[in-house]
Amino acid sequence: MSRKHKAEVREVLPDSKYQDIVLMKFINGVMFGGKKTTAEKIVYGAFDLIEERTNDEGIKIFKKALSNVKPAIEVKSRRIGGATYQIPVEVRPVRRQSLAIRWIRENARKRSGKNMMDKLANELIDAANSRGGSVKKREDVYKMAEANKAFAHLKW
Repeated sequence: MSRKHKAEVREVLPDSKYQDIVLMKFINGVMFGGKKTTAEKIVYGAFDLIEERTNDEGIKIFKKALSNVKPAIEVKSRRIGGATYQIPVEVRPVRRQSLAIRWIRENARKRSGKNMMDKLANELIDAANSRGGSVKKREDVYKMAEANKAFAHLKW
């Protein structure tokens, strides 16, 4: 990995329906094999299912789910004197968002269900209600950080 230059951050255009950049990043995360229109259909279809089931706006539930899943701290491995320590560190805002998007997507794919639209809708509803696989993943990361807080002084 080259250390000469910082990786340039690509600009993401907002989605066509809600004009939201975070939602477009989520659609890009759901996208598989370069099929963006299919990913958009899945996400917008999941929003429609959410609106049917909760009588609330899909984008609102999505924002709430994302904020419930975003981690504040995580652990990073650091090798010191032949031993590897898990050191709790604070998560940057951009990484928080990308971790939340990744965890929601992965847990939606793991769910049992008929199709991705249905699985994604269920995962978003569960995450908005602070339950489900993606929230459990965040809690596991917190537990790991809590267990290793004795090594917090080894931060670099």
